[in-house]
Amino acid sequence: METIIMKACGLDVHQASVVACIQRQGIEKQIKTFGTTTQELISLKQWLKDNDIDHIAMESTGIYWRPVFNILEDTNWELLLVNARHIKNVPGRKTDVQDCEWICKLLRAGLLKGSFIPPEDIRILRTFTRHQKTLQHQIQNEKNRVHKLLQESNIKLTQVLSDMFGVTGMKILTDLSKGITDAKKLGSHMGTNKRLLPKKEQAIACLQGKFSRHHQVMIKVMLDTIAFYQRQIDDLEIEVRQLLQPYQQEHQLLQTIPGIKEKAANHIIAELSVNMDVFPDEKHLSSWAGLCPGNNESAGKKKFQTQTWQQSFKIYSNRMCMGFFQNKRHLL
Repeated sequence: METIIMKACGLDVHQASVVACIQRQGIEKQIKTFGTTTQELISLKQWLKDNDIDHIAMESTGIYWRPVFNILEDTNWELLLVNARHIKNVPGRKTDVQDCEWICKLLRAGLLKGSFIPPEDIRILRTFTRHQKTLQHQIQNEKNRVHKLLQESNIKLTQVLSDMFGVTGMKILTDLSKGITDAKKLGSHMGTNKRLLPKKEQAIACLQGKFSRHHQVMIKVMLDTIAFYQRQIDDLEIEVRQLLQPYQQEHQLLQTIPGIKEKAANHIIAELSVNMDVFPDEKHLSSWAGLCPGNNESAGKKKFQTQTWQQSFKIYSNRMCMGFFQNKRHLL
C-alpha cells in the first residue's frame, strides 16, 4: 500500500492496556504497551510527542476508547476513532501487536475514516439526556408495577381514570399508600374534578377491593421510587438547560419543525450537535443515526428489512432538521 501519512500511530485499546505502534520515516517501527490509568495514558501522550507523531487512529472498542480519547484530544494531532468493522484484520492472524500494526498500516495508507465525535460539551449533554431517558423508562416500569399491584388487589382504578397518575389518581394512590381503603373516602377525590362527577358511583364500586397490608407497603415503596426518579430527572434538566445556553438559537429553530418541542430539540442537539457540515447529506445523517437499513446485496439480490412507518418518519424528521440548519446557517 502506498504511504500517504508519514508520521502515524495505531492504537489497539483494551480495558487494562493500550498497545501502540508508531511508524515514520527515518526511524524503525516501534511497538510499546501502556496501561490505562491516567498516569500511563499521559506517558503514552508524551511518548507520541517525543516521536513527533501527528496522526493517530484507534478502534471504537466499547467505552474503553473514551479515557484514551480524553487524554489525547487536547492536542493538534489528527485523532481518528474508527469503526472496528472497517479495520478487521485477517482471521487466524490476530494478536494485540498485529492489531496495532495493522491499524497503523491502514492509517499511513490513508484508508481510514474517523467516526463523528461531537465537541466535549455536546458529549456531556448527550450523557445527561440519555440518562434522563433511562430514568423515564424506569419510571414507566414502576408505574406498570403499580398497575399490576392494583389489579392484584382488585382495585379497578383504570376503569374510571384514563391516567391513574394524574392529579386525582395520585390522590387516591397516596391514600392507599397510607392504608386508607374505604371506597367512599377514596371516591370522594372524584368530586374535585367536574368531568369525573358522573363516574363517582362507578368509582366507588371500582375502588372496593381486597387491599391488604403488603399491598400498602409495596405501593408506598413504588410511589417513593417514582418520586425519586423524577427528582433525578429534574436535577439533570437543570444541567441540560445550562449546557444548552450557547445553542439557544439552534434550539429555537428546531422547535419550529412540526412535532419537535423542547425535549425533542434537547435530544437532537445532544445526538447530532449543531454543525451539519460533518454529514455530506441527509442520507449519511440517517445512516449514522441508525435510522435506515444497511446495504446487503449478494448475487444481484438485495436483502433488506422493510422500513416501518416509525423509521420513515424519523428519517424524514432528520432531513427536516438538516434542512433547517443548512437553510438558516446565515442566522446561526
